[in-house]
Amino acid sequence: MTTPIQKILFGSPGTGKSYRIDNEIIPYELFIDKEETPENIIKAVFHPEYTHGDFMGKLLPITKEGKVQYNFHEGHFLKALSQAYKNILEKEIDKCSEVSNVALVIDEINRGNSSAIFGPIFQLLDRDSQGMSDYYINITEVVFEKLIGLLGFEPRKTGSKVIGYNFQTKEVKDEYYKLIGFDIFTKSIKIPYNLSIIATMNTSESSIYYMDSAFKRRWEWEFIDVDSNPIKEDGIAFSNKEDWVKFIEKLNNFIKSNHKYIRGIEDKQIGHWFIKDAMNEDAKVEVKKATIQNKLMFFIWDNVFSRDKKPLIELFYGKEQKDQEPLVTFGDFAKKVNDFIEKIKSL
Repeated sequence: MTTPIQKILFGSPGTGKSYRIDNEIIPYELFIDKEETPENIIKAVFHPEYTHGDFMGKLLPITKEGKVQYNFHEGHFLKALSQAYKNILEKEIDKCSEVSNVALVIDEINRGNSSAIFGPIFQLLDRDSQGMSDYYINITEVVFEKLIGLLGFEPRKTGSKVIGYNFQTKEVKDEYYKLIGFDIFTKSIKIPYNLSIIATMNTSESSIYYMDSAFKRRWEWEFIDVDSNPIKEDGIAFSNKEDWVKFIEKLNNFIKSNHKYIRGIEDKQIGHWFIKDAMNEDAKVEVKKATIQNKLMFFIWDNVFSRDKKPLIELFYGKEQKDQEPLVTFGDFAKKVNDFIEKIKSL
C-alpha cells in the first residue's frame, strides 16, 4: 500500500492537470486499473450549484403510481467512502493479498464553495501517519442507513435490536469497524487509508470562490507549469524540527516587517504545523523542497502577498532590483525554492 494522496493540482488552464491524474497518478501511484476496477474511481465536478447534498447525499422525490416517495441518493463522497470500506473488508474477511485503493477525483474544486460542500467532512481531511483521519465525525441516521446499504451489510438482531452486521454472509467483527473507521454505535466515520482525494484547480479562476487558509492547509499542492510539467524540486529542505521552527520564526518576522503590503496580517502568519511532517514526533522529520514549493510558497504568493509582490522581489534582488530575473508568475517564484529558503534563513 502507498500513502493516500490528498492533493490539489493547480496551474493555468490547459496544462494537463486532469490528464496527469488519469494517466499517471491513478494507474502508477495508486495502482488502480480503470478497465478492471472502474468502481474504484469516482469523479465529481464542482460548480456554483454543487452542494453538500451532491457530495454526501440527499433526499430526492420520485413519483411511483401517482404517489410521491423520497429516496436518499448517495453523493460522490459517500460512494467513494463505501467503496473504500468494502475494499478493506474484502481483504480482511476474504484474506485477499492486498487492499485496493479508491480515488475520489474532484475537477475544478475552486468553482464550487468548497467549505460549504465539504461541510463537516472538512474535519476528516486531517490524517495520521497511517493515512486514517485523525478524528471521527457523526453522520445523520439517513446517511448511516444509506452507508449500510451501500456496503451490503445485513443486520444481526437480538429480538428487534440490531447488535451487529454481516458482510458477504460473514460477521463484521469489532476490530474490522476500527480498521475501516466506521463506528456503528455512535454513527460516525473516518476516511480510511485507501481513499485518496485528488483535485484540480485553475489558478486563473481562483477568485470564483475563496478557499480559506484552514481548508488549504489540509492538502498537498502540486503546481503544473505552462509546459505541463510538475514543479517538484528534489531534496530535503529540513531534516529536524528545530531548524524548521527557526525558519518559520524568521519567515513570520519577514511577513510582519512587510505588513503594509498585507491585508489582515493576523491570519497570514505561518504556524509550526502548517507542514505536518515537520512536527512528526514518531518518525524522522523530512520536509521536502517540493512541499516548500507547492504548499508554503504558494500560500506566501497567493494569500500573504496577494496584493503586492514587491516584498518578494526585494527579498531576492534588494531594493534596487537591477538585472533581475522575471518574478511575474508563481512558476517563476516556485523555481527559486533554494534561494527562498536561504534568503529567509539569512534574515
